[in-house]
Amino acid sequence: MGTMDAAFGFITSGSIAGISPLIIMVITFVIGVIVGYIARKVLKIAIVAIIILVIVSYLGFFGLSLGSLKTAAETYGPMFIQLCAFLAGVLPVGLGFIVGLIIGFIFS
Repeated sequence: MGTMDAAFGFITSGSIAGISPLIIMVITFVIGVIVGYIARKVLKIAIVAIIILVIVSYLGFFGLSLGSLKTAAETYGPMFIQLCAFLAGVLPVGLGFIVGLIIGFIFS
């Protein structure tokens, strides 16, 4: 029980950059809920877009080749990785964020 008492003592007292740790935990939780909600909506839109792309490609209105996909991956891949690294550095990755992300994704 000593570890639990120390954790609750840290949460209820002290400060991180002048802000209570409890407020920071609530903020990360809310950010996680928002990101989870947006991720679920984007995933639904991406699935519909992929289905439409496959149908249009099958009907011959749009050409889909591995060469063009490789070119797109080489062009936009590094930019995507840089954006993900930036978001991982900016967003506080903690237990509150992960729980909020799961709740926002499931209950959206």
